[in-house]
Amino acid sequence: MDQQQQTVSENYANPKTCFFHVLFKAAALAFYILSTLFVNNFVIIFVITVLLAALDFWVVKNVSGRILVGLRWWNEINDQGESIWKFECLDGESLARMNKKDSWLFWWTLYLTAAAWIILGIFSLIRLQADYLLVIGVCLSLSIANIVGFTKCNKDAKKNIQDWTTHTLLTGNIRSHVQSAFGL
Repeated sequence: MDQQQQTVSENYANPKTCFFHVLFKAAALAFYILSTLFVNNFVIIFVITVLLAALDFWVVKNVSGRILVGLRWWNEINDQGESIWKFECLDGESLARMNKKDSWLFWWTLYLTAAAWIILGIFSLIRLQADYLLVIGVCLSLSIANIVGFTKCNKDAKKNIQDWTTHTLLTGNIRSHVQSAFGL
């Protein structure tokens, strides 16, 4: 067992964060699927599924996004009523050192969860269960909000990495030219 834990920690830099990142997504999906098969109380299904999806949204946005990919986003409304996106990311050097498996797991599960909710929505349409589309709509909205937020944040982070790399190369290059010109 100790060897197995060592292998997991060698693969993932943050195995506990990865576990909880997947757990909340799986819990919302599993509860929805199993409860629609065995429970006839729509209110209970709605409340618990949306609560689990909201917990997943919060964990991804505020915990696993920071730890697994070094990104954080939020949206503010200014005094004029305009929506303003705010992004936080680690510095370029730290982002370049992020664990690839952690990052892969983060992005893969983010998109897979949204796809699963879409497929469940199609099944609800086929079964003509419009009330369950409300549950799926809320859960899909939360998933898409994280996808949009982290995608925009990732684009901003890539721009920051590019700026950092350019700055590092230029300052390093200029420093070497100055040093060689003065024989230092």
